[in-house]
Amino acid sequence: MAALNSLLAPHSLASKTPRSFPTPLYPSFHYSLPRLSSPIKNARLHCHVSASSSAAEVVTEAEPDAAGEGEKFDWFAHWYPVAPICDLDKRRPHAKTVMGLDLVVWWDRTKGRWQVFDDRCPHRLAPLSEGRIDQWGRLQCVYHGWCFDGSGSCKYIPQAPDDGPPVHTFRKACASVYPSFEQNKILWFWPSTDPQCKDIAVKAKPPYIEELDDPSYTSTMGMRDLPYGYEVLIENLMDPAHVPYAHHGIMRIPKSLTSRVNADKEGGSPIDIRIETSNVNGFLAQRDIGYNKFIAPCVFYSAPHRLMSGNGSASSSDVQGGSALKTLQKPRRFLLIFMCIPVSPGRSRLIYVFPRNFAVWVDQVVPRWIFHVGQNLILDSDLYLLHVEERKFAKAGFSNWPKVCFVPTKSDAMVVAFRNWLRKYSNNQINWGTTSSEQLPPTPPREQLMDRYWSHVIQCSSCRDALKVLKALKLSLQIISIASVGIVAALNQSMISTITRTVVVSTAVICFLASKWLSVFIYKNFYYHDYDHAFR
Repeated sequence: MAALNSLLAPHSLASKTPRSFPTPLYPSFHYSLPRLSSPIKNARLHCHVSASSSAAEVVTEAEPDAAGEGEKFDWFAHWYPVAPICDLDKRRPHAKTVMGLDLVVWWDRTKGRWQVFDDRCPHRLAPLSEGRIDQWGRLQCVYHGWCFDGSGSCKYIPQAPDDGPPVHTFRKACASVYPSFEQNKILWFWPSTDPQCKDIAVKAKPPYIEELDDPSYTSTMGMRDLPYGYEVLIENLMDPAHVPYAHHGIMRIPKSLTSRVNADKEGGSPIDIRIETSNVNGFLAQRDIGYNKFIAPCVFYSAPHRLMSGNGSASSSDVQGGSALKTLQKPRRFLLIFMCIPVSPGRSRLIYVFPRNFAVWVDQVVPRWIFHVGQNLILDSDLYLLHVEERKFAKAGFSNWPKVCFVPTKSDAMVVAFRNWLRKYSNNQINWGTTSSEQLPPTPPREQLMDRYWSHVIQCSSCRDALKVLKALKLSLQIISIASVGIVAALNQSMISTITRTVVVSTAVICFLASKWLSVFIYKNFYYHDYDHAFR
């Protein structure tokens, strides 16, 4: 896990620099959008460098752009990821919330595809996600038994008499259907039930990442629900400077950073980030080790110039070799892909995947749930900080972000660029429709806030199965321990030797201690694990 976690550390990655926007970040990254209402002109973020090369004054006002003025981002006219396909069970419906919309996701075996409906039965608005898939493959509401096919048509109302009017054919009896699309092993949906959007996938598709479908890459996915909003989630991922501090003791930092003059033990250092281009569809940023791109509204993508060794220098495999064999070798590539999903005000969901074309065997040997244990620890380590930070933003007023935050260095350039994008194209906040973004949910107790079971385990097929196995193993160890003690107590001393008795008693003690250790392991990795920054 240390090797996997270290891949996220600053200055441990690097990739080839594209030249213009909106050219895809990488030749294999494709994104299509509906026709925009007006021409887009680039808006550049200014960074005034001071005499010191490590400091910069970041201006939070974007350059005036007459062509872009008045152009707004339509939050309900884009594709949103719902969940990785591998975590969806075809035997049952699943409840999800995206953009404040309650969804039910279910497998339509008649059409052989996943469907996304509004999570309410047209009868009495009961949640369809609490229903079941009937013997004919239809979605059944378990409140009164109404059944729906993949197009949303009601096929059966048990309470309607056979000789009466066919009320199940009435338009009001239909469930509301959202367009859905499977791509890159992820289910996406379009947040509009307007019939005109039924075939929206023909006109516009979600961002496509070729590496996620390339068998030469490993691409283990993870998903986590988080108790802070989309804005805080995405700007945190755009901030590499926080990694050595907020995730101290978890993620490996190159020795070259901690050994420099005047370096602290955490290894923080100046980071030169430059915003190349920005418009309503997102922005492109350059770093000395690679580039980053934000594709609105959900995808934040990062790629290196070249992979680097643990000491911060280019690895030998990246240096041009003299042999013809090396020139024929496929270059090692590693990507960081984050999909940040707005759930509701104060809540978000993250789908993460780090495809790479080297050390693929690791993911084939190490179970997926172990990878999730490490990533959940990383997410937990700054979870409370971000939750509280968001409430301070809300108290100050989201539009006052430039006034209450002091961002003087170039390491904050992407955070500022995102806030400028949000200000210019969305009035500093997500358009939730009828839901107010000023209303954040109350802060629950810390253990509930950092809960892992409901925010991840229950949604992850790998972690759910692992938890069942580990619980069964714990119970087995307890049974063996009790049975061993019972056997020794029941038998006469003359019936077993001293050596045998010692072995049996030792086995009982070891099994008891192992079950206690396993109990703590299960709790910390599948339910709750606090992170105390003061003692890291």
